Amino acid sequence: MRGYVFIAAAALCWGISASLGRAAFTGRLVSGQALPPIGPLILAQTRATLALLVLAPVLLARRGTAALGMSRADLARALLVGVLGVAASNYFYYLAIQKTNVATAIILQYTAPVWVLLYMVARGVQKATAPRVLSAGLAVVGSALAIGAVGTVAFRISPVGVAAGMAAALSFAYYNVFIPPLLTRHDRWKVLLYILAGAVMCWLAINPPWRIEHYSGAQWGFLAVFSVTSVLLPFSFYIAGLQYLDATRAIVTSCLEPVFSILIAAITLGELVRPVQVVGIVVVLTATVLVQMSGKEAAVEPME
Repeated sequence: MRGYVFIAAAALCWGISASLGRAAFTGRLVSGQALPPIGPLILAQTRATLALLVLAPVLLARRGTAALGMSRADLARALLVGVLGVAASNYFYYLAIQKTNVATAIILQYTAPVWVLLYMVARGVQKATAPRVLSAGLAVVGSALAIGAVGTVAFRISPVGVAAGMAAALSFAYYNVFIPPLLTRHDRWKVLLYILAGAVMCWLAINPPWRIEHYSGAQWGFLAVFSVTSVLLPFSFYIAGLQYLDATRAIVTSCLEPVFSILIAAITLGELVRPVQVVGIVVVLTATVLVQMSGKEAAVEPME
């Protein structure tokens, strides 16, 4: 139960940050103040960088450098998860939104439970039990229904956008599979520190600081809040959840994100929740309950 609560808390944070992300692309803060739009690369880069600049000093002050050591092999794995998992999923998800729309990006992103299940079954870590297969499928379908994808949302098909959405899904699946082995040897804060460090180093190589455009104080304030709600808090919760749940259970539960997104929009913006979205919410919740009935195989497989 503790693992499900942590993953649900992460999904709630991501649901909140989805609204903030839309504000960045439209050039508006939640208050309606006009701001120049922020592109997907800067959005992904700054949110990881600012989160690291908050977390690293706190951990260094509380633990010192000696307590943050890792073997070279584990350090390389954590940094790689930061690059191929966190940085890639962040960037490709926002690129998919920019090139298509939110509905298309979410549908593609939340095919990730299927990829995780296929990988775990192929590696022999989990069995393709009926509850597990059904829960993965329901998570994808429920996410689509929750955003109103059936008969109400106009999809924009762009080859670049579709490719980015699939890349985001694969990256999301990747870090769900490769973080748990690290958690068997290190606490979650140390793992998060080096994952963020990997993501930040990747962005610094791609987009050095001197190439970053000048942003106003209001924009930097927005990015600071966004880094906390979309990276620091949710990844802290999500990695904590992976200590208790296997990758399939965790990623299916993460499909609560679109559910939280539409509920937040309904509460804060007065948007109408259509019947098909209510069905989607029920389907996602059903998938979350069903995946708990999917067997007791080991949650972690060492990835050597």
